[in-house]
Amino acid sequence: MVNDIQKPVVGFTCGDINGIGIEVIIKVLADSRINDLCTPVVFASNKVINFYRKSLPDINFSYFAAKDLAKLNTKQVNIYNCWEEDVAVTPGIMNETGGKYALASLHAATHALKAGQIHAMVTLPVHKKNIQTDGFSHPGHTGFLKEFFNVDEVVMVLSCDKLRVALVTEHIPLKAVASKLSKELIVHKIEKLNHSLKKDFGIDKPKIAVLALNPHAGDEGLLGDEEITVIKPAILEAKQKNFLAYGPFSADAFFARSHYEKFDAVLAMYHDQGLIPFKTIAQGQAVNYTAGLPAVRTSPDHGTAFDIAGKGMANPESAFYALYAALDILKQRALYDANHLNPLRKRSASVIANAVDEKLEENESGS
Repeated sequence: MVNDIQKPVVGFTCGDINGIGIEVIIKVLADSRINDLCTPVVFASNKVINFYRKSLPDINFSYFAAKDLAKLNTKQVNIYNCWEEDVAVTPGIMNETGGKYALASLHAATHALKAGQIHAMVTLPVHKKNIQTDGFSHPGHTGFLKEFFNVDEVVMVLSCDKLRVALVTEHIPLKAVASKLSKELIVHKIEKLNHSLKKDFGIDKPKIAVLALNPHAGDEGLLGDEEITVIKPAILEAKQKNFLAYGPFSADAFFARSHYEKFDAVLAMYHDQGLIPFKTIAQGQAVNYTAGLPAVRTSPDHGTAFDIAGKGMANPESAFYALYAALDILKQRALYDANHLNPLRKRSASVIANAVDEKLEENESGS
């Protein structure tokens, strides 16, 4: 287990090996300044990394082949081989091979994360179809991580400088949303989101806006009664538990009038209700974060992009933000723990926070 180090260790899953994940990783980690902030570990294979490295001749990318997670090179990018066999890489093609090795990378990284061998994990995109196996029957990373870490609830949070949007329901058909909503689920999501805003984002008294499900917040039951029977009772119960929850707000007016600027986070009822306005506002700076886990996991906010895979066209911006978000959340968690643990453990808990903070300040001043 990694203890009392000066730099956090951040693991990267490779995602679908036929998508843009590895190209994005190479572009991000080729920036030598990243090694001042953390010790990166890519869970993949040297051979697949080399395949994509050859397709990016203008990028200077070197690495250390790590055979033991306890013996990482803290001055270089580390590649931890999750498989040794030769794999046929076919950029832009969705096939069983891409899903198989994406899952191998994810399993290796999550076990390392749970064991404390890495401090945070950045996941690159998988395809929800070809990753499905007997060992993976989830619509994405979020459900898998909830099960893997055996937690009662997690919250999918999309974050950028201007806005945080969390979801009550995630990757389910639109026709199933209303039947999935309940007062208990919404209250639970508010509770988890509130705790994450405090612990992971350093907000002392988070204000959470809760969106309505129906147009015009149901128009007093004319356009649907979920606001009356489910969402308003959930907000009332949340307030009785001393959470600063408000709403339900009609989604179109809420975003059109920039009401989100008055809140620390927005809780949307379903995927597109929250993510369409979020992605419009975020402009490529979005990060997907899984709140409610005992460990830190972030992800860039894009998919496998098979249409441009292997062409050197992938934009690494969101992956940079995912890495920076993971480092910042590690810092905030350490500070939170230092303030809530007994004095004998405070110094140990704040080691990572101080180291990351100092390095971030150095990079900002030098940029």
